[in-house]
Amino acid sequence: MTRRLDGGALLVASHNAGKLMEFGQILAPRGITVTGAADHGLPEPEETESTFVGNARIKAHAAARATGLPALADDSGLVVDALDGAPGVLTADWAETPTGRDFGMAMEKTHGQLIARGAPRPWRARFACTLVLAWPDGHDEVFTGTAEGQLVWPIRGRDGHGYDPMFQPDGETRTFAEMSWDEKNAISHRGQAIAALLAGLFD
Repeated sequence: MTRRLDGGALLVASHNAGKLMEFGQILAPRGITVTGAADHGLPEPEETESTFVGNARIKAHAAARATGLPALADDSGLVVDALDGAPGVLTADWAETPTGRDFGMAMEKTHGQLIARGAPRPWRARFACTLVLAWPDGHDEVFTGTAEGQLVWPIRGRDGHGYDPMFQPDGETRTFAEMSWDEKNAISHRGQAIAALLAGLFD
């Protein structure tokens, strides 16, 4: 049986201000106050697992142990069939530069590898998101979401972030970056994972 979160404080194990705001807005009506890793002086633990759930567990349990609070962490990325599942858990790494993340470069790299492999279109891909909520006693609950679709080139759209301009979800003619925030989150991998979390913990 899923352990429920009955109000109070929740630590989101992330230094991403946008992600903290998103979770804060979603959880505030449930009586949950969200704080981030930086609020507690927490470092980012090394993500050494080869799966989304493994890396999310590392972050969630490290934060819960360090603070004594329930901690929520996510790991997400793009899985491309023709690239044998890459970039997968290394999605953010493909965008790393000495001066920060450059997803324009990452999308160019992904397109270049598809062309180099002679991969036929459609380039099937999916976004995957895994949320892990961990308690200080070591218990955790896992919630997942996926968005199936294909990659497009040239990229389209100015909204969104990451690989959004390259990803066209099934049933749509637009990329995630051509949709409004509300439209995207109604069908996105993170939106589905959050819906599963809310249903599991509160409904």
